[in-house]
Amino acid sequence: MTTSESPIFVRTYDLLLWLLPAVRKFPRDQRPGLGRAVEQAALALQEHLTAAALGSDAASDLQRADVDLALLRHRLRLCYDLRLISIGQYQHVSAQVAEIGRLLGGWRRRIQQTAASEGAAAGRAG
Repeated sequence: MTTSESPIFVRTYDLLLWLLPAVRKFPRDQRPGLGRAVEQAALALQEHLTAAALGSDAASDLQRADVDLALLRHRLRLCYDLRLISIGQYQHVSAQVAEIGRLLGGWRRRIQQTAASEGAAAGRAG
């Protein structure tokens, strides 16, 4: 899977392009804590997706990416509840995160199906 053309990488990159400048607009007292936590979750998501595409343990990396995505969802909700982002911004970023979640879920299912079919083939061969 090429990281420059795959939809999940394009969507994650677009999310970061929107999210990082938005976090810079948080009030000064929120940037070191919640702002940094939001950025770290989004960047960790991208890191684990890239590792899954390039590494040998895709299932584990995708599991970590799923955790990062869940953390990002919760932190973005907190940003909205604290009025650090508007309802329009929250709707926009939530749609981006939901799309990434659908793509990630599909990728995880493909990995599981491949592992299951390889296991079945190994069982028949042995």
